[in-house]
Amino acid sequence: MVSHRLKIDRFFLFSVGALTCVGFVIFLSASLGLLTQDGVSFGTVAIKQIISLCIGVCAFFVFSHVKYTYLRKSALFIFIAAIAINLLLFIPSLSLFHGGAARWINIGPLSFQPSEFLKIAFIIYLATWIQFVKDKISQLKFGLVPYLVISAILGGLLLAQSDTDTFLIITSTGVVMLLVAGMPIKHMALAGIALALVVVGVVMLRPYAYQRVQTFLSGNSDARGAGYQINQSLITIGSGGVSGRGFGQSVQKFGYLPQPTDDSIFAVAGEEFGFIGSSLLVILYILVAASAFRIASKSPDIFGGMVAVGIGILIITESFLNMSAMLGLIPLSGVPLLFVSHGGTALIIILAATGIVANISKYSKS
Repeated sequence: MVSHRLKIDRFFLFSVGALTCVGFVIFLSASLGLLTQDGVSFGTVAIKQIISLCIGVCAFFVFSHVKYTYLRKSALFIFIAAIAINLLLFIPSLSLFHGGAARWINIGPLSFQPSEFLKIAFIIYLATWIQFVKDKISQLKFGLVPYLVISAILGGLLLAQSDTDTFLIITSTGVVMLLVAGMPIKHMALAGIALALVVVGVVMLRPYAYQRVQTFLSGNSDARGAGYQINQSLITIGSGGVSGRGFGQSVQKFGYLPQPTDDSIFAVAGEEFGFIGSSLLVILYILVAASAFRIASKSPDIFGGMVAVGIGILIITESFLNMSAMLGLIPLSGVPLLFVSHGGTALIIILAATGIVANISKYSKS
């Protein structure tokens, strides 16, 4: 029986709210490090993040009140629109270069990262496809082959932007969704092999990717060159000890740690809140994802379940990639720490995505 009380799952709402608030507090502290940087205004960055947070909260409540089944009806349009927005990056007058890559669209005073839209659009489209084929997902022509075709299209689009990280996140999320939907393990293995070959090709052909892997394998020995960021990250996290220096007391964010509000923000959290605080942050991510999976298990249809699973996997994958990179467990990447890192697009989109999961929870089976 489907519940008709139409109330958002309280545990999910609490988990998302707690992670959002904690993330904003960490961001505010980390952004104090910008005071030592020339040409960067702490006030401007903070105000932009506050505006993004307000828009994101509004997006959460809007999508939590829009019945999720409307997304299924518009899935193809949403996916095509997301691809079209990403194609705008190839127009020089609109693309904004940063860090050697064109991943941002700049229109007047506004700039945004279109790949963030693509992540959610992909989840919605794949969930719609899984709903359409249902029990046929175990067959090659209905499961693995369509997934590989879509991945190839997205791979061409994202790798041309030098956005390998987003490509890996999207394809990994898709594999898990298909596995949950019933795709055989052997098909998953084939998808894994194909993905591994793409990664090897990118590493061999792209100097920046090769350098990241080489730095990781060499134990980050070049402490003043290629290994500077990861070495500073480990020093920052290590100096936090068990309980941390305290809120706002990070030393490393003042000119030592690169990108303290972006890729390296987890290191700042580790220094200020220590092992205990960092562990609690990890637990919050797990709680959000676990509650999304629980909502998926009670969804009245396959589409809702797959969307909730996809968004839960996206949150875990992207966030844990960031934290693993800062701990030196994997090569450095440009993946942001969701709900925490500086970046209005990522914050708005992930809050909108959790709003979709919240709406699914309203229709959960009792």
